[in-house]
Amino acid sequence: MPDRDFLSWPFLEPRHRDWADEVEAWASAHAGRLSQGDTDDAVRNLTRAMGEAGLLRAAVPADGRLDVRSLCIAREVLARHSGLADFAFAMAGLGTGAITLFGDAGLKDAFLPTARAGTALAAFALSEPEAGSDVAALSTIATRDGNAHWRLDGSKTWISNGGIAGTYVVFARSGEALGARGLSAFLVPADTPGLTIEERIEVSAPHPLAMLRFDGLRIPDAYRLGKPGDGFKVAMATLDVFRATVGAAALGFARHALDLTVERASNRHLFGGPLFDQQMTQAAIAESAVEVETSALLVYRAAWLKDSGAPRVSREASMAKLHATEAAQRVVDRCVQIHGGHGVVRDHPAEKLYREVRALRVYEGASEVQRIIIARAERARAEEAAQCRPTP
Repeated sequence: MPDRDFLSWPFLEPRHRDWADEVEAWASAHAGRLSQGDTDDAVRNLTRAMGEAGLLRAAVPADGRLDVRSLCIAREVLARHSGLADFAFAMAGLGTGAITLFGDAGLKDAFLPTARAGTALAAFALSEPEAGSDVAALSTIATRDGNAHWRLDGSKTWISNGGIAGTYVVFARSGEALGARGLSAFLVPADTPGLTIEERIEVSAPHPLAMLRFDGLRIPDAYRLGKPGDGFKVAMATLDVFRATVGAAALGFARHALDLTVERASNRHLFGGPLFDQQMTQAAIAESAVEVETSALLVYRAAWLKDSGAPRVSREASMAKLHATEAAQRVVDRCVQIHGGHGVVRDHPAEKLYREVRALRVYEGASEVQRIIIARAERARAEEAAQCRPTP
């Protein structure tokens, strides 16, 4: 029985409890079955099924208002059932988030309805071979091509949904200023001449990933998101919404692992009694339970702050992602340990969780980057507090 206590916390409203019930019912009936088989087809089928069920209305809202608490609930529930279902939902949101936040009416009308229906996949193309967490170091170039077009040249890598997406939000250096202030964001349909899938990337927990290449790709200025030079702003605003949801996915994995751990410890007999009776087993379960609850508090606090109108929640979202992903790794590791040899058998639930959870500490800002963000935020808070102190 999934834990539901958090749904009564003051961070959430009655509509969120109804939403959790809706996602849980769908995931229980469909997530596992649709996640089987070829990875590309599974993501397409999951996305289409969630669109048909209306679940993608939270990831691609018709009114343009992204409710981060709803996103977090969906990712937590879906991750508990299927890592690939969580991936499909998350990419529907992340891949279109910049359009939702910065697209004009024409772009929204042209691209969001099919994404919301689950019939078109989207991708967020930010990372490059030499620029991942350091967004200011992007080297893909956007140059003016007349008054109404841009030309893109360069490459992107680690792009989720790469190779199967219908649209890509691409970030490139447009040269308005040095560093982060000289980037722009563009919406690039997958069939645009000059875009090629250079390589499909295989990872430990199968997901559609690819390296993209742009060779003289010509895109209308009307497909730009935000103003020239606003690319960093577009990227950070999008990640500000979705970073806490990575923590929610980690929370879903951790809840599943904790449930498996308690079940195994209760049913496995060792030295004349249940494994659960061993004090070290109880300590492992207790530590996992505390880490799950702490992660949930951080995740839903960050989501609540964003939904309450905070202009930026970088500090709180980074705390949520950092703690939840690192804690989930530890919870899953304990789960594998409690399962013994079974925990490392290919496709055992504990082994699958071990592969699924690892990438969350890397993507959308590695844990080390989250620590930098948090530390810098603490220094800024200290400096602000010092300025507010009365002069002796």
